[in-house]
Amino acid sequence: MNDTTNDPLLAIARTPDNSKRNRLLLLALIAVAILLAGWLAWPRSNGTNNGSYLTEEAVLGDLSVTVSATGNLYPTNQVDVGSELSGIVESVLVDENDLVKRGQVLVRLDLSKLNDQVVKSQAAVLAAQAQVAQMQATVKESRATLARLRQVAELTGGKVPSRSELEAAEAAVTRAEANEANARAAAAQASASLRSDQTNLSKASIRSPIDGIVLTRKIESGQTVAASLQAPVLFTIAEDLSRMQLQVDVDEADVSQVKNGQQAYFMVDAWPGRKYPAEISRVGFGAQTTDGVVTYKTILNVSNADLSLRPGMTATAEISTANLHDALLVPNAALRFTPSAGKSSSSSGFVASLMPRRPQQPKQAKENTSASSSSRTLWVLQDNKPTPVEVSIGLSDGRRTQIVSGGLQAGARVIIGTQKSAK
Repeated sequence: MNDTTNDPLLAIARTPDNSKRNRLLLLALIAVAILLAGWLAWPRSNGTNNGSYLTEEAVLGDLSVTVSATGNLYPTNQVDVGSELSGIVESVLVDENDLVKRGQVLVRLDLSKLNDQVVKSQAAVLAAQAQVAQMQATVKESRATLARLRQVAELTGGKVPSRSELEAAEAAVTRAEANEANARAAAAQASASLRSDQTNLSKASIRSPIDGIVLTRKIESGQTVAASLQAPVLFTIAEDLSRMQLQVDVDEADVSQVKNGQQAYFMVDAWPGRKYPAEISRVGFGAQTTDGVVTYKTILNVSNADLSLRPGMTATAEISTANLHDALLVPNAALRFTPSAGKSSSSSGFVASLMPRRPQQPKQAKENTSASSSSRTLWVLQDNKPTPVEVSIGLSDGRRTQIVSGGLQAGARVIIGTQKSAK
């Protein structure tokens, strides 16, 4: 075994002063390594080289602003055909998709009761007319009796008949005339009842009120129709499917841009890729609220000459609210870009770069707070440096925005973002 107790080097290392010195040296080396790593990771300056800015040209072009809305297709005139009478359906003469003419019979109800009621009413009319004739005869008889008594009184100088007999004869005439009037009124009432029964008989044959096509049929032969509370719907008929209406719901944020006469196009799932032209005919003032969203019903006129569109189809419409030509346009990303603030590392030391700094508010944010909503600051790349340009903006299609006024010229390279340089 070697004796190490007399080794001078180990003796020096074990001394308390050397151990303390080694720990301090180790801590110093660690601190230098941390500072060196931070210095290498710290950006040299707030500026960026030529390849760090993403730019696009401000160009003159056309801008089309549209409003999107969804809705459903409906016929221009749709009628629900019902029945005013209750009864058993005897026959159904049309089916869905059948073309019908105005006045064409669609359904016939059982006529047995109605025919009996008409016969009964006709008999009541005849009885009333006979009563009128009887009352007319009574009036004639009463008038003849009164005339004879007056003649006798004239011949006898008023001695015969007595005054009471003459008054009774006059009263009989008045009574007979009143009875005749009552009989005539009863005859008129019987005639009116007969006409009502004949009308009901005609209504038992339910007819189409318009020229059109049967969309739905809700009745079958032998079914009982109960119209005591409300008229049941038997058929739904569309007048003319070559002209239709598209009813869409326009959001409250877009309704101020939508007006009568504006052109639009829409698409349906049944014919993908096909665009149907349309024109706005009415923008509703009444609001509709669905799931907390306020919309306004807007109606567009649609041509459907080839009958490719059907009622109830869901459509997505694009309403053209503005069309600009030769407008100065910039990408929307340029309106959101703001260069980072700070100083170059060349003007500050390494130690100063490690010190905490108070955060600075971007200049763009301050300017936009005080400026109007149409005023913006764009950053243009000039001499490889971002330069601010004050502009006023106009319409936007969601991708590009119109520049109405300001110092921006066509062809200028507006900055839309930055990218990290390759290491």
